[in-house]
Amino acid sequence: MATFGDFPPSSSNNASSKQEPSWERKVLEDLAFAALKEQRTSRRWGYVFKGLMFLYLIAVIMLMVPSDDIAMHTEEHTALVEINGVIAADAEANADTVVTGIRDAFDNSSARGLILRMNTPGGSPVQSGIINDEIKRLQATRPDFPIYAVIQDVCASGGYYIAVAADEIYADKASIVGSIGVRMDSFGFTDTIKTLGIERRSLTAGENKSFLDPFMPMKDKDIKHAHTMLDTIHQQFINVVKQGRGDRLKDDPDLFSGLFWSGEQALTLGLIDGLANSSTVARDVIGAEDIVDYTPRPNYLDRFAGSLGATLSNVLLQSSMRMQ
Repeated sequence: MATFGDFPPSSSNNASSKQEPSWERKVLEDLAFAALKEQRTSRRWGYVFKGLMFLYLIAVIMLMVPSDDIAMHTEEHTALVEINGVIAADAEANADTVVTGIRDAFDNSSARGLILRMNTPGGSPVQSGIINDEIKRLQATRPDFPIYAVIQDVCASGGYYIAVAADEIYADKASIVGSIGVRMDSFGFTDTIKTLGIERRSLTAGENKSFLDPFMPMKDKDIKHAHTMLDTIHQQFINVVKQGRGDRLKDDPDLFSGLFWSGEQALTLGLIDGLANSSTVARDVIGAEDIVDYTPRPNYLDRFAGSLGATLSNVLLQSSMRMQ
């Protein structure tokens, strides 16, 4: 007798049930693949970690190896200190760095003379003044140790302030030399804030505390005071140049006007003593062709070790986050 609902499975249904895996098996396969993927990821991070540790150890070993000490140069040579770029307290050409190199040169009895190789547009009168004063002090301690300033592309303003402390100055015929002057730069935004409808609010204690505020109109007394200060510093510059160059300077009204000249013109004006480069001065003037660089350099290995340590920390942090 026929009944409702109890039909025997057809042959097609039996075939499909044999071909398609059950859901339990699919879940197990997914779990297995996930575990395998996690294993591979962990292994990959392990390789990265080991590689970085290897590089870190190499960096540490390199830092432990003593560097080439200038005191080891016992044969006669010409010392060299480079002054490159803007002269400023936070720049590569700062007084502390330059003075350190100059002192090291003076301390080595095997150095027959010092070349200040200059390529700078100038900068801070304070930093330049410190270097100039220290050169003069050191010259008094070792009078037989000559100093020569050798100009490359440019030696202007604060750079020339330093150069005049040398016994002689040399340059290329196309070098830029001079710019004996002082400047103070600023901007004015008074019309801008009016156009934008901005209200300037400045609270000060002291009537001159907002001196030369770029958001306020300039006052005549502020301009006068600024010019007085600039004229004072300019006169200091002029006195240093006259003291350093003496009778070698020609009587030219434009000499201290802030103008600059080519090396060939500077020779005519008495701003320099000759046309030559560092190698020529070392060989023909100082008489020691071997040049040793005394310029203090940034320790790039320290920077590398520090950045590598930061990278390792990030890797460890990311690895721990993945494991959680």
